[in-house]
Amino acid sequence: MSVNRVHTTDMEPSAEYSVEYSVEVPTDSSHAATRTRDVTVLQTSCCRCLPRAVRLTFTPESLERLYQSYFRRQRQENLLVLALFAALFNSFIIIMCAVVYTEDKLAMVVVAAVGLAADVAVFLICWLRKLPASPVWRGAVPYILWLMIAIHVLCYMCLNYERFPQASDSAGWQAFFSFSSFLTLPLNLVPLILLTALSCGIHTLVLGVTVAQRNEDNLQGPMLVRQLLANVMLYLCAVAVGVMSYYMADRKYRTAFLEARQSLQVKVTLEEQSTQQEELLLSILPKHIADEMLQGMQNQANQQEVQQQQFNTMYMYRHENVSILFADIVGFTQLSSACSAQELVKLLNELFARFDKLAAKYHQLRIKILGDCYYCICGLPDFRDDHAACSIQMGLAMVDAISYVREKTRTEVDMRVGVHTGTVLGGVLGQKRWQFDVWSTDVTVANKMESGGIPGRVHISQSTRDSLHGEFELEPGEGGERCEYLQEKGIDTYLVLAPKEMVNGLSGNKPGTLSNRNSKQLINTTTTNGNAASPQSTSTESKQEREKVVDEQVINRRLQQELLERETEQIMKDHQINPMSLRFLDWKLEEHFSSEKEKRSGAAFCCCMIVLFFITAMEVFIDPLLGVNYVTLGIGELLLLILTLCSLAAIFPRMFSKRLVSFSMWIDRTRWARNTWAMAAIFVLTMAVIADMLSCVPPTLQLINSTSGPVLEALGDPAGCAENPKHYSFMAVMSLIATAMLVQVSHLIKLGLMVLVVTATGAVNIYSWRDIYDLYDYIRFASYRTSIVPSKYLMTMMIIVMMICFYFFARHLERQSRKLFLWKIGVHNQKERVFEMRRWNEALVTNMLPEHVAKHFLGSKKRDEELYSQSYNETGVMFASIPNFSDFYTEEGINNGGIECLRILNEIISDFDSLLDREEFRFITKIKTIGSTYMAASGLTPESNTNEYTNRKPEDQSLIERWQHLADLADFALAMKVTLSNLNKQSFNNFMLRIGLNKGGVLAGVIGARKPHYDIWGNTVNVASRMESTGVMGNIQVVEDCHDILKEYGFRFIRRGPIYVKGKGELLTFFMKGKDKPNNKSGPVTTVLPHQVGDLS
Repeated sequence: MSVNRVHTTDMEPSAEYSVEYSVEVPTDSSHAATRTRDVTVLQTSCCRCLPRAVRLTFTPESLERLYQSYFRRQRQENLLVLALFAALFNSFIIIMCAVVYTEDKLAMVVVAAVGLAADVAVFLICWLRKLPASPVWRGAVPYILWLMIAIHVLCYMCLNYERFPQASDSAGWQAFFSFSSFLTLPLNLVPLILLTALSCGIHTLVLGVTVAQRNEDNLQGPMLVRQLLANVMLYLCAVAVGVMSYYMADRKYRTAFLEARQSLQVKVTLEEQSTQQEELLLSILPKHIADEMLQGMQNQANQQEVQQQQFNTMYMYRHENVSILFADIVGFTQLSSACSAQELVKLLNELFARFDKLAAKYHQLRIKILGDCYYCICGLPDFRDDHAACSIQMGLAMVDAISYVREKTRTEVDMRVGVHTGTVLGGVLGQKRWQFDVWSTDVTVANKMESGGIPGRVHISQSTRDSLHGEFELEPGEGGERCEYLQEKGIDTYLVLAPKEMVNGLSGNKPGTLSNRNSKQLINTTTTNGNAASPQSTSTESKQEREKVVDEQVINRRLQQELLERETEQIMKDHQINPMSLRFLDWKLEEHFSSEKEKRSGAAFCCCMIVLFFITAMEVFIDPLLGVNYVTLGIGELLLLILTLCSLAAIFPRMFSKRLVSFSMWIDRTRWARNTWAMAAIFVLTMAVIADMLSCVPPTLQLINSTSGPVLEALGDPAGCAENPKHYSFMAVMSLIATAMLVQVSHLIKLGLMVLVVTATGAVNIYSWRDIYDLYDYIRFASYRTSIVPSKYLMTMMIIVMMICFYFFARHLERQSRKLFLWKIGVHNQKERVFEMRRWNEALVTNMLPEHVAKHFLGSKKRDEELYSQSYNETGVMFASIPNFSDFYTEEGINNGGIECLRILNEIISDFDSLLDREEFRFITKIKTIGSTYMAASGLTPESNTNEYTNRKPEDQSLIERWQHLADLADFALAMKVTLSNLNKQSFNNFMLRIGLNKGGVLAGVIGARKPHYDIWGNTVNVASRMESTGVMGNIQVVEDCHDILKEYGFRFIRRGPIYVKGKGELLTFFMKGKDKPNNKSGPVTTVLPHQVGDLS
């Protein structure tokens, strides 16, 4: 047994096999890795004589079993077609017997009537879907129906022609039902071939023995053998075309099955990604804000022209009666000095991940993490009566959690927690790097409650106490003694005395507070290429294999469920169709269906060639001396070969010229061209049959008186065609079979072609061959011929009944094709909807996290303790605040409780964000906003050509090349000043920026995988923050190192002098006042901004 593995990423359009049997889950390569699966096809060596696709099976075996179950269920619908065929056959027998009825036909009529009743019963059972539920009985139904039909045909042969048996008796019906078995029975190919061989073998054996016994006195052995061999040619033709029909049906359903599986895989992948995105999105934003943002983005995308609005969209809501908790790590500076930056971030990640779990437990909404400060709110977005109690419980749990860190690190770290109850304005500001935040005076009070608190205690305000219901014991907090703000506002404060049982309950959580300290390091301290640090390599090959098997099982279960749901849906009722033509009333849908490419059209034309070959072989056994047979075979096969090659060129383009391939593809796409091609094939086949029939000349006879009566005897050699005219009518049966095999052709076109075949054959039978059939009846039946329907009419009616059967099947097949098409469209639309939702979620997520960080969190499921981090050696950091915005902000009614003030801040931040869309600022990354402070950094993106993103070593790069991103950040700071100045003129305000810049190494990363927060840490960040806080409004303050680099780019400075910086001592600083235009071509080239001045020299 050989194994062929088709890799699904190789989608070569010229290889039909690869395309048909490949599964690819397309995902956006820029956001997620492409998931590919292998479809393994086993080829059994015992059936190499069969077409390649017939030998295909899926692996694993579970997939093949699932497909076979699906295939048999689809073919179950065809059982009613076969039952109808059998009913029409028995009706034909009864009518033919009734037309010229004699008593000796009673047995035949009774058997046919019983068979008809059985056929109708089976038809009704299939039509009403009342097949047995038991798999055994359901599997036995096809065999029972096959046995019934085999008995029908044998009874017809034995009873109807009992007195005058001939080798052609019921051979046409045997061939018809042999082919129909392949069309309809829900069995595998091997059982079908064995059943057909059995029925044809029994039919041939019984017929041969019966004819030999009846004509024992006048037996013509060679002629009988030739007639039986002619019958065998008919059966072989029916079997060959039947195998082709089975191959085409199997191919079609395998394609539909794999399309369903592929679509399901895409759907599952998109659902997983969409779920990850939604979880990530909702971990950063409350659901009501995220939903409104998503709707706003979709509405904006749907508008062809976005109307100019006076203000940018702001997502802000007022929430009353909520509790705000601020918590700060006391002794963080000591902890920072005891740990490296990487270890510190690792510790914060572990601690804040624990805080996020506690927040979920105590119904808190985490707002932000600001360095070592954590703050959250209870009662938002959904109100809770116990919001104050929940916040206090959260604070007590945080104090307990930090004690574990204190024990492990042996440092004097503690938590200082402040809680205040009041009103907040919650939402997002700006257009980039959205983060949910809250603003209000009560938020400021809560912040002061924390700064005026005591380490290890929960400090609450009077309003929080008023919201409690006696759950906690309290003692005076005396917050005004520690915080001037609280004293000025006259706010009474209290400290919480935790009940003993609560402390014990919280302490019981200690062992699980943080991750195992003996685990491997959670952060990669050396990575600089943006890769995520992994805590440990837990995915071994065996585990991956198990996960793959489980994944396959899940896919297969869902596939089976969806396929079953498909079959129960009345999908055709949801789309209006013309009951006669079966065409969709929606002309666009009909046009789409008509343009569907059918890759089995070449096989259908091959069937015409097979039919012509076998009917010629049959004629050779009947009349080997008739030369016209060989002429029609040669000409017909040549013409059909041309038609077939033109159809196959589109499927195998490498084997044919480009012009022929283009012509073939045009035929596939054009309905009238396909119909014309099908008509040409059937016309060639029919004309070959008619030419052979018309070339047959009846023999010259003489009447001889013998002892048994007058006998007709031929003069000269008898013509085989005249002695066996029924075999030539059987050729019309084969032509009908070839017509039924046509694909991508309307059932009405097939009906027209079958009418052509029946009309031509009937005309020859009744008119051109009238004398031949009359002579045949006279010789065979003698005086009994008056008690039967003449053979010329009997053969014509047989062909008409078969035409009706095939037309019914053509309608049934077209309905199935249209149903498969609608399923395909439905799955595609469903996939598009999921993909569209994922796209919008992704747009939101990437607007909240840098793209490379979003990839990390959307790529796979992360544990809360896992950490993304990256070290940078050369970055620029900027803090820009609007100190006088706090004077502007009021919560009076005229400002809608402060919302209108925040709307102005939203405009300012949005204008700053819009600057980042400019090409010259592509190296700058917005980090976050903190109140009215804007934080950005440069050198964090691969495009910045620094921090080992380039192949060149730092020492090989010039200073100008290495720090271009810092110059861009300085340009951005100047552009922010110009932007704010313009906005001041429009809004009649006098806002001023205070900006601090610094350069150096930072550690960028994400704290908390459940609620990821992207930030940067390090001494560079701290100094940049101090440059802003110690600066002067309207100025940009930098340290000496930054000044030395930026002056090389033409920036102008004035020396401020040494200033004291907390934790750093005295630092020499400069104010950046602008930028000169480059005075020579060799100097650095930057975009000219409105604030730039000419060369003062």
